[in-house]
Amino acid sequence: QLQASGGGLVQPGGSLRLSCAASGLTSDYYAIGWFRQAPGKEREGVSCVSRSGGSRYYADSVKGRFTISRDNSKNTVYLQMNSVKPEDTAIYYCAVDTRRSVWSSVISGYGMDYWGKGTLVTVSS
Repeated sequence: QLQASGGGLVQPGGSLRLSCAASGLTSDYYAIGWFRQAPGKEREGVSCVSRSGGSRYYADSVKGRFTISRDNSKNTVYLQMNSVKPEDTAIYYCAVDTRRSVWSSVISGYGMDYWGKGTLVTVSS
């Protein structure tokens, strides 16, 4: 199971830190990441990181503002969101890949096999 937390209301230009703890997995994950879906829009990959940390992905829209990190000992991934914008408003989901999917499918989300329920982030003044 994946439990995301940390969402809420934040003003433009502010910061927020999302956390996601993975528990009960049948095997170690190979990649973990964050995805988001805004109202009326398709889901998009925000940021992903491999278990080793050797591979990282950031969507162009969040590069330089968001930072992903993970604590393998806790099976937890974090998303530090800085300089948030109204267009960052969305439900944020965390997901893991336990099947060693190809990286392109990881960042698209199709390679992820476990998903959390999501946490709402609203950026508004």
